[in-house]
Amino acid sequence: MKTLRTYSKFIPYLYFIAVIIYWFTDVNRSEGLTAYPILLFGIPFLWQLIKPNEKLNFSLGITFVCLSSYIILAYLSDLLNIVNISYETKRFLIMGWFFVVGNFVMALWMIRNSIRKVF
Repeated sequence: MKTLRTYSKFIPYLYFIAVIIYWFTDVNRSEGLTAYPILLFGIPFLWQLIKPNEKLNFSLGITFVCLSSYIILAYLSDLLNIVNISYETKRFLIMGWFFVVGNFVMALWMIRNSIRKVF
């Protein structure tokens, strides 16, 4: 149980690295060479695993909370039928909801880690 508490602070970074790797492989299948700049998004998360920095941790957390909140507002506008969206787009939105909620939770976890000064 103690090891679980020790390594639980790294779960948000591993989550975002896994999402970036998935995004890279998905784009790489269709686009090829132009997908490699996507891997640059993983550098801050790898840096947090190798040499944690409280300021970087807090800024990554705030950035992803803001982005996730913006996307959650888009989902709410769809639920309230403020904007008309096609059926294919709605199907994509339903599958993407899990991704958005996961991003929001992991970003809050990163902020919690920086406030509690786990590093």
